[in-house]
Amino acid sequence: MLKGVAFSLFASLLFGYMYYFSTLLLPLSGTDIFGYRIVFTLPFVAAAVVLFKQKAALIAHLKRIQERPHFILAFIFTSALMGFQMWLFLWAPNNSSSISVSFGYLLLPLVMVAAARIIFKERISRIKFLAVLIAAVGVISNIVLKGEISWEASVICVGYTTYFVVRRILNMTDLAAFFLEMLLLLPFCIYFAWQVDIAQVQQSNPNILVLLLILGLISGTALNSYILASNHLPMNLLGLLGYVEPCLMVGVSFLIGEEIDAQSYPLFICLVIAMLLIIADGVWHTKHSPTRL
Repeated sequence: MLKGVAFSLFASLLFGYMYYFSTLLLPLSGTDIFGYRIVFTLPFVAAAVVLFKQKAALIAHLKRIQERPHFILAFIFTSALMGFQMWLFLWAPNNSSSISVSFGYLLLPLVMVAAARIIFKERISRIKFLAVLIAAVGVISNIVLKGEISWEASVICVGYTTYFVVRRILNMTDLAAFFLEMLLLLPFCIYFAWQVDIAQVQQSNPNILVLLLILGLISGTALNSYILASNHLPMNLLGLLGYVEPCLMVGVSFLIGEEIDAQSYPLFICLVIAMLLIIADGVWHTKHSPTRL
């Protein structure tokens, strides 16, 4: 249990630091950074497929595509969804959108709880239902006060929820499927990286090559740490610890100079209350679970 918690917290710390780390990669754009991230992270994902014995699952997916060629469209769709989210994560800190993206990640678990109830008919506790209602009040208040909820937060909630729903429906939830999704992104990311005039970038950021290698190391290590955590922890606790990352993202947003505007205070307060309710519910279920480790 403690080993799993340590792996999960380490992964969250690395992902949170990567949110800040992208600010060190200027003058690269979000698209440039995204391209290099996939190129340098993919070897870590490939190693994880071997390390965590996912080769059989990978072969099964490939056979599935061979037998039903149209199934590749599902992987293209989920790959595009996942790729856009990864791009947005790296684009936001350098484009004054880190707070909006952080709000999206705070809201995402609540949207997924609602989706699980509506689409998969999963039962949810009263506390989770209350948390979803409070988050909904925050979103409505934001729309009333600002006329909208930020497109960044909307894209994260709708995009990632769609991504996980499609993967679950089509039985594509394993690491091998994730590897194939990243593999489909690779040609585009090689193109994005190839378009960068790295010599010109080095004039304003002499350490850019070293920093890009570190980016891949951080991203790959964080991913593998999270996989290790998922192998040691029950789902309730793993989901509970998942709130560490968006909290760190909010902290990074403040650190790089962004502020919450007054009209967004109700949304932020509602999300914090909802998050605390989800955490309390997760702690209670973890302590009272008959399968507690």
